Amino acid sequence: MGMGTSPLLAGCRPGGILVALVAATWLGFAPFSVGPEAAGRITIGSKSFTEQILLGELLAQQIERHSSLQVDRQFSLGGTAICQEAVRSGRIAAYVEYTGTAWMTILQQPPVHEARTVWERTRRLYRDRFDLEVFPSLGFENTFAVLVRQETARHLKLTTISQAAVHTPGWRAGFGYEFLNRPDGYKGLASSYGLRFAKRPVSMDLGLTYRALADAQVDLIAGDSTNGLIPSLRLTALVDDRHYFPPYEAVPVVNGASLRRHPEIGRAIGSLEGKLNAQTMQQLNARVDQNGEAVGQVVRSFLNDLKTSGVH
Repeated sequence: MGMGTSPLLAGCRPGGILVALVAATWLGFAPFSVGPEAAGRITIGSKSFTEQILLGELLAQQIERHSSLQVDRQFSLGGTAICQEAVRSGRIAAYVEYTGTAWMTILQQPPVHEARTVWERTRRLYRDRFDLEVFPSLGFENTFAVLVRQETARHLKLTTISQAAVHTPGWRAGFGYEFLNRPDGYKGLASSYGLRFAKRPVSMDLGLTYRALADAQVDLIAGDSTNGLIPSLRLTALVDDRHYFPPYEAVPVVNGASLRRHPEIGRAIGSLEGKLNAQTMQQLNARVDQNGEAVGQVVRSFLNDLKTSGVH
């Protein structure tokens, strides 16, 4: 789904002049800016949260294992708009996006809830409009998770967002910057479920929302369903019983020119199709966020396990 972003990008919407200007400024002048591909060298990017950095490292290590290419890493680039502009311009060769985010936020399409249809239509439009190749899912979906504390869910007997909506007039909510502004974010969710809060939702960095909820600074957040902190902070995800959110399958997006220049990228990334489920992704996230393990080592051990099990 790709909610993580930086404060600089609050309010940015793909397809607009503001996004183009911000993206151009960020990519052209930020200290992590990179140039066009050098011979035998490519750059992999990511958005600015743990799962994205892990997935960027996954692509990078997989390409290094299955080709002679040297891979530079430019992770934590920012939010959706920045990564889209980076891969489209060729500043990075690839990153991992989420199908619902690509469909609604980048392509500005109306909601579709059948996962295969969203992927197929997104792949076609990305090719036609951007010369980008959308690969099949890595094997998991990271959807928006509307979260409350376990004790709250237990005390009020809450399992769905509809049940929670009855109580929200007395609650405080906290949301990531991007979620408050994206077309599949807060405005539509509030309208669909009739959510009303005591005060305007607090806007904060996505990574801070989980602990803010656990510490009772807020009472409801929208997080990542695969975040490793959800079980350890004793949070409960409410069922999206009105099926508001589209599917958010994790899919590699690769620059078309880079792929034509280096077809080995496609072979390496393509072999990751279906190899990473949601439970494993949450465990990898927890190893970094909870245990403090290094991203490179976490990914290396995952790929080694795949190799041991006969998957390459």
